[in-house]
Amino acid sequence: MSRRSHPGRMDASLDDLLELQHGVVSRRQLRAHGQDADRVRNQVRGGRWALATPRVVVTSTGHLSVDQRRWAAVLHAGPRSMLGGLTAAACHGLRHWDRDEVTVWVDDLRPPPVTGVEFVRSRRPVEQLRSPAPGVPRARLEPAVLLWAAYDAPPRAAVGVLAASVQQRLTSAPRLLDSVETLQPLRRAGLFRSVLGEVGAGSHSAAEHDVVRLCRRHAIAGPHRQRRRPDRDGTVRWTDCEWDLPDGTVVTLEVDGALHLEAATWTVDKRRARRLAGPGRIQLSCTAAELRTEPEEVARDLIALGVPGRGSRGARGRGRGPTAPPARPPPP
Repeated sequence: MSRRSHPGRMDASLDDLLELQHGVVSRRQLRAHGQDADRVRNQVRGGRWALATPRVVVTSTGHLSVDQRRWAAVLHAGPRSMLGGLTAAACHGLRHWDRDEVTVWVDDLRPPPVTGVEFVRSRRPVEQLRSPAPGVPRARLEPAVLLWAAYDAPPRAAVGVLAASVQQRLTSAPRLLDSVETLQPLRRAGLFRSVLGEVGAGSHSAAEHDVVRLCRRHAIAGPHRQRRRPDRDGTVRWTDCEWDLPDGTVVTLEVDGALHLEAATWTVDKRRARRLAGPGRIQLSCTAAELRTEPEEVARDLIALGVPGRGSRGARGRGRGPTAPPARPPPP
């Protein structure tokens, strides 16, 4: 980052700097603005300032806010550091993937440890990773989620965070695919290409990706995904998965993740399901955990309701009917 755009730029007044950084400032920045160690010591002893880390001062007292913790972590690490991983993704607006620990990427020797902060050394070019957005220095969304998914996440979480980033309209599958190539060598690159291909075709969550895999393994026709439907009040909704039966009946499958167990969300989901119901519509639901651990149970229920096989007329793909076994063993 250039001196002009760095939060410690010499031409900014200290008040402007403190406003930008939520009242958090490094000792190095204070020296640049004429505030020496004696000044800092007196302010801290007087109870007006506090030390966030040995290198960073907060010009207030009390518990640090989320923004202050992030600024303190980056300033402690030095001018070429930035927030990375899920911390950076949260700054870009990613919801439901929050972590208490702050992740900071550094390109030099790791700084002294700080409780609640993980410093991760990266040898990748800083310019390739850094976001140009104003505010706390952070990685761009695409490398933030891809590198976390590649090296820190279990496979399912890796798939989930990519799908969530697209679903929440923070990025797109093509942009993530471009970043997969830019970040080479990248662990799990093949998996990411496969998943992002599915996401780009309409799988907006890791659970929907599991539905596609279930259909392939059990010779069931692939569903229509994220189909646009108005409910009884005229509000536009998007259903997870739908199948059109030969008699005109529509079977809908909604996949509930852990977020759906929260009371407020659960109530909204059930109300939504009622208002989408009507003659000729069968509303089903399952949990994401069931879909992953007991997919045969979900497949059995879909087949019993008449969901067509891949070889049925009007169905996409190829198969031998809803009750026939696959022609060859499913892929591992």
